[in-house]
Amino acid sequence: MYHRRLAANYSFICASSISKCGNLIVHLHSHYHSTCCFQVQFHNLTKSLQVSTKECFKGHGKCYMPVSFYSSTATRRLRGPPTRSLRRRMCKRALAASRPVLDESRVQKAMEKLPPRFTPEDLYNVMSVEEDPLVCLELFNWASTQHRFRHDVLTFHVTIKRLGAASMYKEMDDIVNQVLSVPYIGSEALFNTMIHYFIKAKKLIRAVNIFKHMQNSMKMDCRPSIITYNILFSGLLTVGRNTYISYMYMEAARNLFKQMINDGIEPDVFSLNYMIKGYVLSLHVNDALRIFHQMGAVYKCHPNSFSYDYLIHGLCVQGRTKNAKELCDEMKMKGFTPSSKSYNSLVNAFALGGEVENAVKYLWEMNENQRTVDFITYRTVVDEICRQQSVQDAVCFLKELQEKNLVDGYTYKRLVYELEDSKD
Repeated sequence: MYHRRLAANYSFICASSISKCGNLIVHLHSHYHSTCCFQVQFHNLTKSLQVSTKECFKGHGKCYMPVSFYSSTATRRLRGPPTRSLRRRMCKRALAASRPVLDESRVQKAMEKLPPRFTPEDLYNVMSVEEDPLVCLELFNWASTQHRFRHDVLTFHVTIKRLGAASMYKEMDDIVNQVLSVPYIGSEALFNTMIHYFIKAKKLIRAVNIFKHMQNSMKMDCRPSIITYNILFSGLLTVGRNTYISYMYMEAARNLFKQMINDGIEPDVFSLNYMIKGYVLSLHVNDALRIFHQMGAVYKCHPNSFSYDYLIHGLCVQGRTKNAKELCDEMKMKGFTPSSKSYNSLVNAFALGGEVENAVKYLWEMNENQRTVDFITYRTVVDEICRQQSVQDAVCFLKELQEKNLVDGYTYKRLVYELEDSKD
């Protein structure tokens, strides 16, 4: 009898506390409904209320469903755009959710393929056919703990390639530090792979440190080659998105090119094209032309289509249409076809220079060579026709483009709208 009365009193106290909390929640909800602060307090209060109800009904021997005053489907209200700290937390949570999970069964299957006293070559054969980077990393770490086993160049190389391809740069950096701590382990291909993935991860300082380690290596097969320099050129000249950044990194690329020549390494067409591209991006077109003319006379290699494309674009940016046209004619004489970027640059440069006939001529040539014309090129030519001739001539030009199926309906409407807007 005493226990029953105690349980009844206990449930009465819990019910009264629940009713009081419910009245408090309704009062708060009516007063702070539109604020985000209330939602946080509301969520914490309902959580504590659920815990208290569970404790209250725990001694009755029956299973009761606790009442929740919080709806999980309710959307969170934010005042304005999310803050920087919130965006950072959201990115971290999304990154953590997207991380792969280690499959223990695949690790066990890979271990079963190894003989009892396996060699580094046996481990390499198993890891080379395994595509999961986490499994490769687990095999690498497990093999490191085995008695009388030492990793060699092959196992280090395949592990770094798997981790770098999966963008697991932190784990890859740990493996790289293990390689650098052992003086007798290394090869040119291994270090080139490190530099490539560090550049891909936008860690140029780390890539340069690997390059210096190669230079100071006592093993001749670990010294930098033309492939190493080309990887560094590509990393230095693809960092910047504007002229100023390209100018800053071009100075480093110029010094690297001089160092390559002093080390007795002959540049190939890829190295020279990187230099031409860097000079063009940093608006040193005359230096790019100097490298271009030295390709056959000094470096014994002939320019390809990329060499001409970079120079044509750079000359057109500076308004030197005469030199750009001469290079374009020389390029076509050698059997190369200009790219869409070169053609668009030529058409824009001729139109802005007032040479509408040449601009239209290269526009039709683009169509014959199946090159893509962008919207800015069309609009530049139409605006120049309006300025030199008349609006009616521009409309006729647009109709001719539509009849030849050079523009779709959406682009045609945009050009007509821009034409009418400029006429008003």
